[in-house]
Amino acid sequence: MRLRTAALPPLLLLLLLSPPAWPAAPEATELPPREDVARVARFVAHACNWGALATVSTVPAVRGRPFANIFSLSDGPVGQSSGVPYFYLSPLQLSVGDLQVNPNATLTMSLAQTDFCKKHGFDPQSPLCAHIMLSGTITKVNDTEIAFAKKSLFSRHPEMESWPSDHNWFFAKLDITHIWAIDYFGGAKTLTPEEYYKAKP
Repeated sequence: MRLRTAALPPLLLLLLLSPPAWPAAPEATELPPREDVARVARFVAHACNWGALATVSTVPAVRGRPFANIFSLSDGPVGQSSGVPYFYLSPLQLSVGDLQVNPNATLTMSLAQTDFCKKHGFDPQSPLCAHIMLSGTITKVNDTEIAFAKKSLFSRHPEMESWPSDHNWFFAKLDITHIWAIDYFGGAKTLTPEEYYKAKP
């Protein structure tokens, strides 16, 4: 059966003929040695394009309880890892309302978000499917950092540039104070921010 393209609306035709513009992401193929937990944590942070951010809710139905939401993020353009999770946020988002009252948050990122765990047959909950939990505070990016935050996010999430301007988007980051990593059996390993930022993914 042949598809008669001439009868299709131009926009639909464009969607059918154009490949989707997926976010750019590093290839999560070679995990650093699992005993080098700081490098593993940095590897996960750079390999992931999104994460689950938990805040303390201000929504009346669940006020004061943990509230997790999905956010696109980037710690730098592909191959330029900074270790800092950057976000493009709007005051209209539920979690941003929480953060305006209490900026404390915990971010989880997992290699289950990449092809790594599936390729190796690791269940997302398996310790072998490495994931990290970063706690700290969400702050607006200052003028000296905004150019890098913008490049980091827009290079890996190009759709962001066309998001509606009346949503008052702004660049933010997680100022990390505590780090946990699970990359093998035996429980979570803890890292200091200094150890984390010193490591090369």
